[in-house]
Amino acid sequence: MTTATTPTSSADGVAWDLSDLYATVEDPEIGADLQSAGDRAAAFEKDYRGKLDGLDAAALLAAVEELQDIVQLMDTPVIYAHLLHAAKSDDPANGRLLSSVMEKSSAIRNRLVFFELEWAGLDEAIALPLMDHADLAGYRHFLEKERRYRPHQLSEPEETVLERKANTAGRAFSRLFDEITGRLVCEVEHGGEVKRLNESETLALLYDPDRTMRQAAAEALTVSLKDQQHVLTYIFNVLVQDHKVDDEIRSYATPMASRNLSNEIEQSTVDALVDSCEEFHPTVHRYYRLKKKLLGLDELHDYDRYAPLSGDSPERTWNECREIVTDSYRDFDPRAGEIVDEFFAKKWIDAELRNGKRGGAFSAGGPANIHPYIMCNYTDRIRDVMTVAHELGHGIHQYLSRQVGYLQSHTPLTTAETASVFGEMIVFHRLLEQESDPKVQLALLTGKIEDAFATAFRQIVMTRFEQSLHAARREEGELEPERIGELWIAANAPMHDDTVTLTDNYSHWWSYIPHFIHTPFYTYAYSFGELLVLALYRLYEEQGADFVPGYIEMLGKGGSVSPSELVAPLGVDINDPGFWNGGLSLLDDMVSQAEDLAGE
Repeated sequence: MTTATTPTSSADGVAWDLSDLYATVEDPEIGADLQSAGDRAAAFEKDYRGKLDGLDAAALLAAVEELQDIVQLMDTPVIYAHLLHAAKSDDPANGRLLSSVMEKSSAIRNRLVFFELEWAGLDEAIALPLMDHADLAGYRHFLEKERRYRPHQLSEPEETVLERKANTAGRAFSRLFDEITGRLVCEVEHGGEVKRLNESETLALLYDPDRTMRQAAAEALTVSLKDQQHVLTYIFNVLVQDHKVDDEIRSYATPMASRNLSNEIEQSTVDALVDSCEEFHPTVHRYYRLKKKLLGLDELHDYDRYAPLSGDSPERTWNECREIVTDSYRDFDPRAGEIVDEFFAKKWIDAELRNGKRGGAFSAGGPANIHPYIMCNYTDRIRDVMTVAHELGHGIHQYLSRQVGYLQSHTPLTTAETASVFGEMIVFHRLLEQESDPKVQLALLTGKIEDAFATAFRQIVMTRFEQSLHAARREEGELEPERIGELWIAANAPMHDDTVTLTDNYSHWWSYIPHFIHTPFYTYAYSFGELLVLALYRLYEEQGADFVPGYIEMLGKGGSVSPSELVAPLGVDINDPGFWNGGLSLLDDMVSQAEDLAGE
């Protein structure tokens, strides 16, 4: 098998130190923690099974706190194993550890499932007074959320079987997808030279100023995806069908219903978001016409969408990125700056390029008694600075929300992107202020517009694609790759219209996107977060420093309140159907600003 050459960037050697979790893949503490979690789960089951209806508030509080400690203890080895596997998926030892800890975690989780079932099944006459009790105020939202799943829960034996089978079913196919895409080798042929690159390096070339290089990268990525077409298509088919089976078993009316419940959002709100974004497609078309003119092209192809303008800023080294991002967060809020500095100084970030590493970027919330970790693939481009800013926004959010405890530290996806996109805005405006050359300003502005379009509009395209994919799989049976490609192009067409030519190669690019695999219908949350942040940033511009304390307090609440309750103190009503137009109008203003700068 062809192997990729060793990738390099200024972030060489920037790898995370996971020793705050465990020392090595063979650390005996991994097994010890799982054993302790199992023993405590057995004791928890003995103490509380069949007894919830007789607990007073103090006893229920003790039960929830013990449950939280057990779940955090059993999740810590799983978090560690996932991080190891993401950083080096082609190391068999990492795969073995991941498989082992997930199996043991499932066994422990099965001893705890009775609690959520019994709590959800309690009569309201018993449950409501307990939730209203002052002793349980800190866990009220957690207890409320658990009861919302009552219509979709099965019997305990059924839940146990599903959990035990998950590691050899959906989770197994998700892992296989990661390993395949993590090992992709793209042979980029350009100027008589062939470079063997991984997925992240190849995607980075779509931002290259040389059009022939962008085209070569697009071709190489397509070839590598087509080489894996059979297995990737099979994975998609299996997991979409698995989602259908889950929906039937758990009585979810639509493919999106389970995600909406998890996100604590109504379908009507999602529909308003989607419809509003699609109504602003003419803004996207205006911008792409401008981009085509600025690049001097007769036709804009899909691989041209992120082409830099001639006045683009130079590459940014990892050290420059660290300085820009840290200073930006520190100027916004000193405490935020301190947290960001910890990520860099204490090696909580993995940024170097390496073969076998998962593509993209993420911030993984850790146990509440430790801290998050960030992974990215830094290629020295200005957009990588924005990616680091984005993930550090997540990191700050996760760091601050540890105060509400592990069970409530994780936010629903609808608000999970708030701090990350806000962080991007802070860094973008800093970069813009540092530049006096209108050409460079235009390049930065167009880059931000393109990032915003990718977050607000492209994510809605992905949602539309998933809707059509799940519908087609349910109506037509197993889908051929060509059929999935048709659905992908059909979903993309309205956003691009006649302003961007979607090539035949592009019809294969659904197959490398991990959100479709790991978290179905995740993507609308990106759009939600982008437009929410645009509204919040406008408030920040109006209020200045007075805005910051309330914003930081909001991040610290994590998932301990609903999304609507979380942002209401800042003056935002996400249930207002017209709310989205405010953020979309700001994007339209940014396009107008780019048109004006281009005129200058």
